[in-house]
Amino acid sequence: MGVFEFLMLFCFGFSWPFSIMKSIRSKSTKGKSLMFMLLIVAGYVFGIIHKLLYNCNWVIWAYVALLALVSADIALYFINRRRERKS
Repeated sequence: MGVFEFLMLFCFGFSWPFSIMKSIRSKSTKGKSLMFMLLIVAGYVFGIIHKLLYNCNWVIWAYVALLALVSADIALYFINRRRERKS
């Protein structure tokens, strides 16, 4: 069962490195939704809580990695927003 959950997370999370690269290259918040990213973070946090309480296995590391990626994109969002407000 863990393999299929991991594959689902991999498919959902595959886009985050590209989103992060877009944020770095564009130095813009254009096309980004903070609310969307925060909802994704909440989903990953709930997934981690579920793993810790009911079914702790190796897939928890996929949740942690994806949480880190989305968090990095959120940090870039705020960096880029500050840059946009200065100019």
